[in-house]
Amino acid sequence: MKIYKTKDYNDMSRKAASIISSQVILKPNCVLGLATGSSPIGTYKNLVEWYQQGDLDFSEVTTVNLDEYKGLPRDNDQSYYYFMNEHLFSKVNINKDRTFLPDGTESDSDAACRKYNETIHSVGGVDLQLLGLGHNGHIGFNEPADTFEKETHCVTLSERTIQANTRFFASEKDVPRQAYTMGIQTIMSARRILVVVSGEDKADAVKAAFFGPVTPKVPGSILQFHQDVILVADEAALSKCSELMA
Repeated sequence: MKIYKTKDYNDMSRKAASIISSQVILKPNCVLGLATGSSPIGTYKNLVEWYQQGDLDFSEVTTVNLDEYKGLPRDNDQSYYYFMNEHLFSKVNINKDRTFLPDGTESDSDAACRKYNETIHSVGGVDLQLLGLGHNGHIGFNEPADTFEKETHCVTLSERTIQANTRFFASEKDVPRQAYTMGIQTIMSARRILVVVSGEDKADAVKAAFFGPVTPKVPGSILQFHQDVILVADEAALSKCSELMA
């Protein structure tokens, strides 16, 4: 595992964007696994700026997203498709026919998960998977559990995750209670994984995930077993790991 300690969120975002841009430049037809939430917004902003400056070309890139809320159509402003379109897809020259997310409008969970697994396999797997890290150590929507989930599945969101996402909705009751998410096996199958974390409120999660025991109670801890993980975190997020990193 490589750990890059950055000064702050903006510095973290630039570093993460440079890693993704290198992947795109070295393999123009790469498959990027993308994440949503507040953590990667700055990363996407940098990628868009570099595209606008003529430094990046997304025309051959394929993307597969980690997750999508169950029950939200693409045009809902809180759907993850809407998020990706707002922050990246509509601002670069990516072929939208090559951008994939789970189908949140599919009420049959088994069918939705099976179709998304087939999509990921059909594009040849993920070259670089971008991840954030939840306060409870979740990656994607893989919540703390007794076992590590395998491939795409429907998950009932924990109360902590619902509360964390309430700020994006009109009220707490509007937050979806379920989501489709890549499973741990799918995430771990990516050839390279990039994790971005910022803020002192994530310090406990970083310590538990990257320096604690590997356990499904901290889903992100499984990343310790991956052969090529890059953690880009700011000083605040790494504030409880200084001695462990020495």
